[in-house]
Amino acid sequence: MRKAYNVLGWIIAGLVMLQAASIAWGVGGENKFIEEGGVVDKALIEAAQAGGEPPFPEVFAFPIHGINGGMIIPVLGLVLVGVSFGARFTHARRRAGVVFTFIFVQVMLGYSIGDLPALGFLHGLNALLVFASALAVARHRDPATTQARSTSDAGTDSMTSVAN
Repeated sequence: MRKAYNVLGWIIAGLVMLQAASIAWGVGGENKFIEEGGVVDKALIEAAQAGGEPPFPEVFAFPIHGINGGMIIPVLGLVLVGVSFGARFTHARRRAGVVFTFIFVQVMLGYSIGDLPALGFLHGLNALLVFASALAVARHRDPATTQARSTSDAGTDSMTSVAN
């Protein structure tokens, strides 16, 4: 369970990086489309959603961002909370709870941007908190286990030097 706990932290951090990359890719393509004379309006969005010709290739970045951030990362955050109960690391449940809380806030901010675009600023900042807290989970080691391992390694080193 400890390994699963750490691996889930790495996966969530990696998916947050995918979030940043996909939205940058999509907005970059949209900007190029507009600079070349394209118009982004409700009709264009509805045509793309209805299965029409994509207006620019990078448009696929937006559903990647939405599905990843709206479904995959929240589910993995919930799984992380469940796994944290079996990980038996000091403060594992607390750290998993912090990650899940930041993910919950991130999803709510993402769905609220349409009503209040200024929340996009907080959405970006909170993404950094999700990333940092997921990294903290990924790198989390139990101090007691680490110290016991260091002690046993030190004993092995002294035995090796005596034998030589």
